[in-house]
Amino acid sequence: MNLKSIIVLPLILAGLTGCNSTPEQIKASIVTVPFSAPLQTNFRNEISVARYSELLLATDLPTEQRAQLYYNRGRLYDGLGLSTLARIDFNRAIKMKPDLAEAYNFLGIHHTLLQEYGKAYEMFEAVLELDERHEYAYLNRGIALYYDNRIDLASDDLSAFLARSPQDAYRVMWLYLAQLKHDPIIAKATLKANQQAINDAEWSSQLVKLYLGELSEEQFLQQISVGVKNQQEYSERLCEAYFYLAKLYQFQGNEHIAADFFKLALSTNVSEFIEYKYARLELDIWASENAS
Repeated sequence: MNLKSIIVLPLILAGLTGCNSTPEQIKASIVTVPFSAPLQTNFRNEISVARYSELLLATDLPTEQRAQLYYNRGRLYDGLGLSTLARIDFNRAIKMKPDLAEAYNFLGIHHTLLQEYGKAYEMFEAVLELDERHEYAYLNRGIALYYDNRIDLASDDLSAFLARSPQDAYRVMWLYLAQLKHDPIIAKATLKANQQAINDAEWSSQLVKLYLGELSEEQFLQQISVGVKNQQEYSERLCEAYFYLAKLYQFQGNEHIAADFFKLALSTNVSEFIEYKYARLELDIWASENAS
């Protein structure tokens, strides 16, 4: 594994500019980035899916236990990127056990990815009715509100999420992304203020430095492999880096380069990360906006 390898990626990757691209468009969209082979599926998760499936064949399982098994298998399907199978299992779980807050949370995410925002809100509200301390419901509802362009409400939820762990750079970043749509000046000032609480020893702090202009893109890319222990950690870090670089280019108006980076996030195959999931949503939205 060469963690510091650099590759130039022309837009033939996944048809990044489409069939009718001009040479000028192709040249404009070439990016030079650290690259890694897609993360391989964890075979232990596949084995666990098979085991849960065998257990669910039993006819004498108590309803609550069966619901938990469906939920557990749904989480594994979700981590494997099998979203339809995951939704089926989550829906089965809440039908059998209506107080299973985590299943509603996952369903809310899936409805967000399908741009079914009304249904997503219903799911997240169900989570908070069952457990008002479920902090990730605030994150996930905030993200749904963000993509539904309800920015003030999104900022409220993401602020509540950040308040529960101010040292978490990812929470700081999502609040910034929401506030940036409303008022870039206030958003940057808030980002700078929130940086003070961040644990600088965590790699994620580099994301904030990038957005504040304290790191150039080249410097940011050069440090991605620092401290990485294995291929999985490297792929996960790349997935995050690609996503937040994409959002940076998107806000700068460079939609084609942003799309390239979203596709690179998907190329890591880190399907359980929200950056992976929402990179796909970003590309779906971008494709619909540019449909002829």
